[in-house]
Amino acid sequence: MIELTVNGTRHQVDVAPEMPLLWVLRDELGITSAKFGCGVAQCGACTVHINGSAVRSCQSRIGDLAGKSVVTIEGLAGRDQNPVVQAWIEHQVPQCGYCQTGQIMQAISLLQRIPKPTDDQIDQVMSGNLCRCGTYPRIRAAIHAAAARKMAEK
Repeated sequence: MIELTVNGTRHQVDVAPEMPLLWVLRDELGITSAKFGCGVAQCGACTVHINGSAVRSCQSRIGDLAGKSVVTIEGLAGRDQNPVVQAWIEHQVPQCGYCQTGQIMQAISLLQRIPKPTDDQIDQVMSGNLCRCGTYPRIRAAIHAAAARKMAEK
């Protein structure tokens, strides 16, 4: 039995320790925002936060996560008021939407580390999150808008 906290709720799961977190979230806990894209941590569709850092859940073994805290997009406090989510809506970032939860979780992590990132910093950090629809200019604009909003709140 492996115990971890997901979105503020403690869970015990009885699965093989090598099972990826992605499948624990989706198949065991019914949390489906993290998507399967590639299975090798190259696309970012499965990005979640583990102890505050953006991590690819498809390559995170559940056995390594005992006692850790996992946050998916469903677990964001005040999700509807989150500056990144608001900027995503304002800039109409999603097209198909498949990658968006991973993109948002990566962007939040970026802004937690670098409150006012440059274009180059955004491109570097976000380059591991692929968008089939190619909305990269809107993603960058939304991150800048979220950074400005966060700075205005301080």
